[in-house]
Amino acid sequence: MLQAKSLSALPGIRHGFFTRAGGVSQGLYATLNAGVGSNDEPAKVAENRARMAAILGVKPDRFLTAYQIHSPDVVEAVQPWTADQRPRADAIVTRAPDLAIGISTADCGPVLLADPQARVIGAAHAGWRGALSGVTDAAITAMERLGADRSRIVAALGPMIRQRNYEVGNDLLERFVAAELGNARFFTAGRDGHALFDLAGYVTDRLARAGITKVEDLGLCTYAEPDRFFSYRRSTHRAEPDYGRHVNAIVLAD
Repeated sequence: MLQAKSLSALPGIRHGFFTRAGGVSQGLYATLNAGVGSNDEPAKVAENRARMAAILGVKPDRFLTAYQIHSPDVVEAVQPWTADQRPRADAIVTRAPDLAIGISTADCGPVLLADPQARVIGAAHAGWRGALSGVTDAAITAMERLGADRSRIVAALGPMIRQRNYEVGNDLLERFVAAELGNARFFTAGRDGHALFDLAGYVTDRLARAGITKVEDLGLCTYAEPDRFFSYRRSTHRAEPDYGRHVNAIVLAD
């Protein structure tokens, strides 16, 4: 498990960006696969998630993730839900203690947020679709509805695919530039008809423009470290049939 120094320094808050180490899964999923949507054995996924929950000091049924759809949609967690009840959303916020809220990633950007004074936390799944449509902005607004103040919110970006490994078509570049001309600075030239996208840079900029002044980026690339991280894109390039998923979670200590 990896941690951000900025979040670790906050009282009453626990968090973790989990790597692929420390679980019971095998093969493509070795070893800490948390993907309930993967083709891994459900019992092994459940054990892996229980281990993560234990590290964060909560019971397995209080370790929550949503059914992610690459949207700007946010849900408030007030009590545990089952796997079948998972809301369709890409960010979760809460002020309930001992309720770990997390997001699943395998290249997309995990963003954990906290206002320690208001005791409000959030977790956002920022792939390019969610980032462009404003999932982090929506999460911040949802936290404010629970009493947070964006001037106090601390944000941390975990492992995600980085620009040198994130080649996209020029159509994506055009889509971002159409949304805002200045977004061109998050792309550099790639192969003919392609560009390299700085997802972390874009997410950091969106947070800054939303008024979040305390932002930490762990600076790690999921694609570049196969022994440490799962990666959807790497599995695609290797023609593998499936891939593992990480969970990145935060919890208010009671």
